[in-house]
Amino acid sequence: MDNNITYIKQILNDETGEKHFSFEVLPPLKGSGTASLFRNIDQLKEFNPSFINITTHHSEFVYHEREDGLLERQSVRRRPGTVAIAAAIQQRYGIPVIPHVICSGATKEDIEYELLDLQFLGIENLMLLRGDKAREDRFFTPTEGGHSHTTELIEQVNSFNEGIFTDGSTMKHPGKPFVYGVACYPEKHEEAPNLEQDLRYLKQKQDLGATFAVTQLFYDNEKFYNFVDQARKMGVTIPIIPGIKPFAKLSQLHVVPKTFHCDIPEELAGLALLCKTDEEARLLGIEWAVRQVKDLYAHGFNNVHFYTVSAVSSVHEVMKRIVESGLLQQNSK
Repeated sequence: MDNNITYIKQILNDETGEKHFSFEVLPPLKGSGTASLFRNIDQLKEFNPSFINITTHHSEFVYHEREDGLLERQSVRRRPGTVAIAAAIQQRYGIPVIPHVICSGATKEDIEYELLDLQFLGIENLMLLRGDKAREDRFFTPTEGGHSHTTELIEQVNSFNEGIFTDGSTMKHPGKPFVYGVACYPEKHEEAPNLEQDLRYLKQKQDLGATFAVTQLFYDNEKFYNFVDQARKMGVTIPIIPGIKPFAKLSQLHVVPKTFHCDIPEELAGLALLCKTDEEARLLGIEWAVRQVKDLYAHGFNNVHFYTVSAVSSVHEVMKRIVESGLLQQNSK
């Protein structure tokens, strides 16, 4: 695409009723190469994705036992290369990419250089996120010289768009400004005291310049619709893209609510308890996701986003059934 910003704005604000889908991928583990990542994209590109999100994972702490038996904490970055992977995907497939830029593990200077690299590569769309707290931390701890909240990151990107570096100096030749989206949580962020306060934060991000929001995964569409209704009443007008991930394993009945802080609907939980194998659970997850997507499209949410980690084959099957139902056009190439 020669103008990805215009293209994505058109997709997200499309009033023709045409249906779209997008998906998120992880950069490969350090030393793993790109073959597996590209195979995953190859499976899904036939369904004409509007864009591909690329997650960012900064350093995390791991513990190694020393010769004296004590544990030593070390900082390790397992998935580098978000910027390079974004460029590789855009060049290889011609599909717009939206890399994540996060506060976690990064200083303001780190972020500034990341923005410069993205600008040099002609990548103009971003997802701005705080990022997850370290597993062993009770609360999010910002990197020294970094940001504590997404709103601070947004303000840095806004200044960059205006041609101002973090040290206050000005750019001689400011490039094209970035357009960015943010995350939102239909069942509230785990650290928010209530949904209303969480929505105030979303409104604040919109007021600062966010042009769209993508939700955390959910399995209960009614909770999503209620969330959107409350957001609209609070003055949130930007497109809100529902995020879906097919249920794939029996263990996820207990792991998903704990990890992603979302409820498993009673009907889905009851059906999952009847499954005796992971394959039965995977097929159930596909059926449920197809129902979710059809219902979302029927309610006028024409952009649906998929989280694909450990679920690429399931997402492929979901989209295949959506195409067969006539709701989405398949790539003829």
